[in-house]
Amino acid sequence: MAFERFPIRRLTENPSNTLDRQSWPATLAPVTTVLDQGLDLGPATVLVGENGSGKSTIVEAIALAYGLSPEGGSTGAQHTTRSTESVLADHLHVVRNPGTTRRGYFLRAETMHSFYTYLELNPSTSRPDVPFHEMSHGESFLELVGDRFRGSGLWVLDEPESALSFSGCLALLSVLKERVAAGDSQVILSTHSPLLAALPNAQILEVGSWGLRPRQWEDLDLVTSWQAFLASPERYLRHL
Repeated sequence: MAFERFPIRRLTENPSNTLDRQSWPATLAPVTTVLDQGLDLGPATVLVGENGSGKSTIVEAIALAYGLSPEGGSTGAQHTTRSTESVLADHLHVVRNPGTTRRGYFLRAETMHSFYTYLELNPSTSRPDVPFHEMSHGESFLELVGDRFRGSGLWVLDEPESALSFSGCLALLSVLKERVAAGDSQVILSTHSPLLAALPNAQILEVGSWGLRPRQWEDLDLVTSWQAFLASPERYLRHL
């Protein structure tokens, strides 16, 4: 049997530590779908959906189950301020592709400021440190991606567009496209951005009360809503 070169091929529920379906976050339909049916992953997976739908919960749990720091960073990071993550990671089983890298990085825009402080307090012993706090939010985010997303690895991002302009999103998309094209890396991304959702060759999963469903980019509510607004913003603004 031939295996791919990217790290994770499937998620399942841990049979020795199942999650009560009446407790949160199993009460979220997308989480129940992952637990009941498992989830096959390819080189790139994009999760889109409304606020509170469960996409960030799933992305966070994948990162933690892989061994990444919950508030951002690599498998070696020990950064934590206030524990708010769900218990889902404890109930997931990560099915890896044999012989693939265990490197990775988790980026979540909401915790970047404290994560930069952690990096300042724990400087690298092998290379000059980047002064992230001296940059704008978007500049520091892109600098971190360029500095850390190198070689093979699992690159997990939770709503990175909150730090980025349109051109910043394009720059990030370029890096992610390059990493996926290398063949030995994997990207898992949650987003509200139609631009980032257009990551080439990504599996797009729309998250909602139905659970998880595969969608084409042009059919996403996210895309059609933005197209309608940009075509006629006054139709929306007069109802506010």
